[in-house]
Amino acid sequence: MQDLKAVFFIFIIALGFPACTSQETNQKSQAAAEIAAAEKAFEKMAAEKGIATAFWFFADTAAVIKRGNDSLIKGKEGIRNFYSAPYFNTARVKWNPDFVEASGSGDMGYTFGRYEWSSTDSLGAVHTSTGVFHTVWKKQKDGSWRYTWD
Repeated sequence: MQDLKAVFFIFIIALGFPACTSQETNQKSQAAAEIAAAEKAFEKMAAEKGIATAFWFFADTAAVIKRGNDSLIKGKEGIRNFYSAPYFNTARVKWNPDFVEASGSGDMGYTFGRYEWSSTDSLGAVHTSTGVFHTVWKKQKDGSWRYTWD
């Protein structure tokens, strides 16, 4: 009788594993889609409202960005201050993630892809550069996504 109970218990546990895996896959897929949408909304806001506004709005309170010669700009307000420099008033940035991944729990994720940065100097000449970005995203308590690393 004990052996029968043990077999039954193992059978019930085994039935639960696919459900857990399926639920995790659904959370991961949903989170990846939400992150991709946040990335596009971030880019759109940067184009429409400016870089400083977008980078501030989409930053987690403890976000960190790496710029220039390995300079780390920390915190939401630090990021706003960095992008408030006059140089960024004429700058434009476009990007598109080539890859989006989310954690199994659906609360963290990352993207990477290519960006194009352009700015206009005081003589009206446009300077363009390209590169690769990598952004780490964190789901907030309200369900929105904010970057923690860029």
